[in-house]
Amino acid sequence: MAADLTSQGTAGRPSEERSGKGPEVAVDARTPQADIHARQLAGLDALELSVGQRRGFASRLWSGIWPVASAIVIVLAVWQGVVLAGWWPEYVFAGPVTTLTELADRMGEAEFYGAVAVTMRRAVVGFALAIAVGLVVGALVSRIRPLRRAVGSLITGLQTMPSIAWFPLAILLFGLTESAITFVVILGAAPSIANGLIAGVDYTPPILLRAGHMLGLRRLSLYRHVILPASLPSFLAGLKQGWAFAWRSLMAGELLVIIANQASLGEQLHFARELADSAGLLATMIVILVIGIAVDLLFGAADTALRRRWGLHQVTT
Repeated sequence: MAADLTSQGTAGRPSEERSGKGPEVAVDARTPQADIHARQLAGLDALELSVGQRRGFASRLWSGIWPVASAIVIVLAVWQGVVLAGWWPEYVFAGPVTTLTELADRMGEAEFYGAVAVTMRRAVVGFALAIAVGLVVGALVSRIRPLRRAVGSLITGLQTMPSIAWFPLAILLFGLTESAITFVVILGAAPSIANGLIAGVDYTPPILLRAGHMLGLRRLSLYRHVILPASLPSFLAGLKQGWAFAWRSLMAGELLVIIANQASLGEQLHFARELADSAGLLATMIVILVIGIAVDLLFGAADTALRRRWGLHQVTT
């Protein structure tokens, strides 16, 4: 009896399956369900093959360089075209050759690197304090409902408020000191960081919270092991936006708060404007732009690493 069932079962299978070989894409047209199944398997095989075919280092390097190089060439061409149009004199709007020459000369001076170091120190300190404040405020507001109803909209209002509006108050409170700049940097960045954490907590799947409770996690341990990892994508977006606000606030602060014997990029912008040094002003602006792009690349690398860790990274061919 068992032998008869075995012979009947094997008789209804394709010859490839009885022989031990894998299923082929082409199947009998009389079995449409099997045909659909075979096409689906073939598509999955093709997808796996496309993912496995990674490009070489030279190809990936070129694909990353040529868009940036093309954008730089276009900007320089438009810039030179505006200069040749003669809408402004040279001392008001210097050309790319004059500006890049000035930038190269400054990069050979120790004062330039000292100014960059002072600005970056202020940026790092202010942003670190903003992260601490944003974490505490976001964690409290996201988990305490009465507190959210009380100050939830206030955080968004602070986020939309221009940073320059805080400087009169900051100067009254702290005078023309670094504390005034740091105060405005924190107020500019912390609301975005807090909102990023709040949004991440709101979109944490409830099943993860229930699993954490079942494992005995409470309060700080629940935040550390469940809520913060689940809210990382939104929190990282909040950090990126917070850095943008912090960098803008810092540049505005260095333009307004000039501290003696502390050269900075904002101070160089201020004196270049006062002396009608267009080439020096544009050179400093290029440095500020390059620093902003470099930090954005760091956030992009962190986002790529996070998506790859979560299995969301798409490999292109």
